[in-house]
This record gives sequence, C-alpha cells and structure tokens, in this order.
Amino acid sequence: MLSKHTLRIHQQHLMQLPKLPQSLVNIRTLYAPSDFRINLLESIVKATQRIYLVALYLDHDKAGSNILNTLYQVKQIRPTLEICILVDWHRAQRGRIGVSTANNNADWYCAMANRYPDTLIPIYGVPVNTRETLGVFHLKGCVVDDTVIYSGANINNVYLHQNQKYRYDRYQLITNPVLAETMTSYIKKHLLTASAVQCLNNKNRLNNLKSKKDTRQFRSALRHASYQFQGNARNDELAVIPLVGLGKKSILNSTIHHLISSVNQNLTLCTPYFNLPALLVRNIVYLLQQDKQVEIIVGDKTANDFFIPEDQPFNIIGTLPYLYEINLRRFLSSLQCYIDTGQLILRLWKDGGNSFHLKGMWIDTEWQFITGNNLNPRSWRLDLENAILIHDPQQNMHEQRHKELACIRTHTTVVRNYLELQSISQYPNQVRTLIRRLRRIRMDKLISRIL
Repeated sequence: MLSKHTLRIHQQHLMQLPKLPQSLVNIRTLYAPSDFRINLLESIVKATQRIYLVALYLDHDKAGSNILNTLYQVKQIRPTLEICILVDWHRAQRGRIGVSTANNNADWYCAMANRYPDTLIPIYGVPVNTRETLGVFHLKGCVVDDTVIYSGANINNVYLHQNQKYRYDRYQLITNPVLAETMTSYIKKHLLTASAVQCLNNKNRLNNLKSKKDTRQFRSALRHASYQFQGNARNDELAVIPLVGLGKKSILNSTIHHLISSVNQNLTLCTPYFNLPALLVRNIVYLLQQDKQVEIIVGDKTANDFFIPEDQPFNIIGTLPYLYEINLRRFLSSLQCYIDTGQLILRLWKDGGNSFHLKGMWIDTEWQFITGNNLNPRSWRLDLENAILIHDPQQNMHEQRHKELACIRTHTTVVRNYLELQSISQYPNQVRTLIRRLRRIRMDKLISRIL
C-alpha cells in the first residue's frame, strides 16, 4: 500500500514539471466529432501563418478529400502560408486492416499533387520502426497558427462523422503561442530533418523504406527527443504541459504513472482497448486498496473499431475485441469486491453501430490528461506518443470538465458484476475456436501487445 510519503513524492513530481500559463478563454472543449470536423475546416480556412496537420492517417474518402482539397485551396489563396502534413509511413502504404484496395493513401497524395502542380503541400511519411507491428507514428495535435487542435482522432469519414456512423474521441482547442511553437519546433527539429522521413506525395517516392538503418537510427534518436520550452507558470494557476515520448522509460509514461499514483480522491480513466500495462494495473489496485474511487470507461466489444458483425466475413483481426473483453472480465473478477462497494465503477460505452476511440484521464478536480495514447502495452513500448496535461488547481475548467464527462457517460452502462460480460463459451463459434487455438500457442498475448 502506498504511504502518505510516497503519495507526496508522486504529487511533487507533477508539481515540478515545467508548465505553460494558459488563459481559460483560450481553451475550448468540443463534445462531438461533427463539431471537430467543422472547427478543423474553419480553422484551416482562416489560417494566416501555418498549418501542421498531424495524424496516424489521412484517408482517401469524402472527409479526407474535403480536408486535403481545402488545404490546397487555402494555399492557392495564401501562397506564403506554411502547410505541412505528417502521417505514419507504413499506414499510408496500405488500406484499413482487412479491407483490400487497389490504391493506397500515398497513391492518392501523389494524384492530388498532380492535380495541383503549382501548389506545394508536402505530406511526410514518418516510419517509427522498420515494420508497422513494431511501432507507428501516433503523434497527435494539429497546429493552426497559435492554436493546437488536439484529438486522438484521425482523418476519415468515421472519425469526422462525415456520414451516418461516427467514432467518438476527445477534442480540445487550445490557443497558446508557446504551446503551438513548442509542438511545431519538435516536428521541425526531430522529424523533418531525419533522413528516414520521406515525402509521400513526391512522384519519385519510394514504395519501400529508403534505409532500414536510417529508420533504426531515427527511432533511437526519438527515444531521447522531447518538447523544449521554458515553463513559467505557477502551480496555483491554470497551465498546460506538453509531453512526448517513445519507449517504456519515456517521460510521458513516467508522468502517466505519477498521475495515477497521485490521486487523492478519484480517478476517471478512458481507453478504447482494455489492455493496460502491468504497472498501471498495479497503480489502480493500490488506489482501490487506499479507499480511492476509480472509474474506468471503455468501449463495449461491439463499439471496437476492429469488431466484425457475425453477418460479415470473419478474419483474425476480429478476435481483438473479444481478447480485450477477456482482459476486462479477468480484471473485474479479481476486483469484484471493490465493484460491490462502489469504489470501482466500470462503464461500457455503446451507441448503436458507432465506435469508441476515446482516451485520457481526469485526476481529482485538478488534472486533465488529454492524449492519443491508448494506455496499452503497444503505446507504452512501441509507438511515438504525445499528450497535453492540463493543471487546473482553481477548477477554472469545472464547467467544461463536467460537460465533457457527462457527454462521455451518456451512452454507457455500469457493469455491476464481471459475470455480465460474456465468457469465451458464449462467443460465436469462429471466434471461440480461433481464440482457443491462439491460446494453445500463446499467440493471444502477442497479438494484444502489437495491435
């Protein structure tokens, strides 16, 4: 059990983090993916200095085309506008897992460059490792002039709620010149200068990695790269802290650990895929043992973006939502006594055929952690991740915080007993058979670690 002295050590670590002062009027929370789409497009149209669009992928569909066409049109109107797009190199070379396509996103980027031959908008592919399964570019936060538009969402129809279905995430607009410059400078210094990073919309682009050696050196350099800024905010005022990291021992992972361990009263944690690193599981158990309240909001297996309905062709990737549910059921079964007392609250999110991609944490009423980090072993060890930590000691953001959490909880149901979750024997035949085969050769754990 954590002693009061140990608790103070974790809280002291947070207080010593360099912080940027933030005015309340310049931080705005959005509550729906359609609002995110509208605000992103409006910001692009109004931009006067720079646009850095950062995502795992920018897809060739209606939503992605609207964004990219708008960027080209704005660049034609304001040629001096600095525009740069960064996506994962590997993801740009293929379609969605399980979906075949003749042309990939990188082919589309080239076609768009040809369509606008006199307008240069570089689209860079960032290879965080030599293979996608060993690490991806999972950085978040688009910078438009002095505003950071932060969300875990990527750019396509479902994330931007372009059609009927949507994928739910978090969305913050933070206007802060130093924050925007800090995140832009990191991109310029550590990403755009790397020989492993390639321009994907160049007609001479390579379909394979230019050099595996360059990629390995790039990954090694990223482990030591961080956001550089002068933090001059006091610990009694509203402030933001940008964090970035790659690898198990990154400052980002360290801060996540200290955040959970510093809880005085309650923690709310969201993740789309319940597969927490062992350290975070231990942190949560310690909180419960100290009579702290923990609320976990996770997507129902049918709200997972890898879920395949029974009436559609099945493939191995469709086992993932079930593997995550098995993890969750096992976790809850060992902590049922805390569910019974109300200390542990588990909410499952489900809204028709829509999906859940929301992640982050709220610690007491003092800290908010917004991130694209899935809080799983893959993000903990393999992917390049970042986050913005909001320190709100005076509860200036109480109204936005309360409304965001209320919106998130709207389509959730509380699990009262772990037996409410299905067991393997209740899964569809194809899923049940495949999981049992994977378990015999211990492949289920490997899949959970790399996807």
